[in-house]
Amino acid sequence: MGAVKHVALIKFKASASPALVNELWNEIKRLPSLVPGITDFTGGLNNSPEGLNQGLTHGFVMTFKDAAARDAYLPHPEHEQVKAKVLPHVESVVVFDFEV
Repeated sequence: MGAVKHVALIKFKASASPALVNELWNEIKRLPSLVPGITDFTGGLNNSPEGLNQGLTHGFVMTFKDAAARDAYLPHPEHEQVKAKVLPHVESVVVFDFEV
């Protein structure tokens, strides 16, 4: 069984100030240091000139060592805490996982 890529694309609510979005984004970026099994994390603000982002503003890709690590991450207390902080300020999110 191979590594799993976990892709998340986020659109924050218009009511979320830039300072709040930055604070929430920093919370998301901390997850690899808090949850075992994440081997890589990269992400940032959309800057594509194509205009195909459908309003999604931020995205990240996490790599888990395997599907078991991803499955353990989903209910992990640190992940749940970040979700509780972030999701009230999110208009939409897309999550897509695949094995590599």
